[in-house]
Amino acid sequence: MSSANQPPESGRRLSAGDLYRAAFERLKANEPERLPKGALVSQNNVAKEAGSDPSALKKSRFPLLIEEIQRFVEGQAQARPPSVHQTKVLARKTNRGLRQRIAEITQQRDRLASLLTEADATILELYDRISELEQQLPPTNVRPIDPRGRKRL
Repeated sequence: MSSANQPPESGRRLSAGDLYRAAFERLKANEPERLPKGALVSQNNVAKEAGSDPSALKKSRFPLLIEEIQRFVEGQAQARPPSVHQTKVLARKTNRGLRQRIAEITQQRDRLASLLTEADATILELYDRISELEQQLPPTNVRPIDPRGRKRL
């Protein structure tokens, strides 16, 4: 474990910006010294890896580094698969949408079944009315024609 706070061999002491930059590079390379391996790159984790309080890494003091960290975090978020929690939330949202769709389809089916039942009842009433009217017709001497073309005797 190298100590980042030690002066380099040239004898000059590293600035806070250099410490943060080195910590950022170690986290990007997944070779942290203070944090566990696999720790995500974030502004707080860069500060912790550099050995300082997270509130010390401010945008007003290190605007370029903060911007670079934020760009990296955005890129990392796009490349990283969704977490278990995000997956469950997405599944719940999908299920909720499917349940709503099922409820809508069920209502539509019930409404259409009701319309069909009404239509069937109307057809039966009309058949009954036809039968009544046919019984009221006077007798006729017209013989029905067979659809196949032969006359009935």
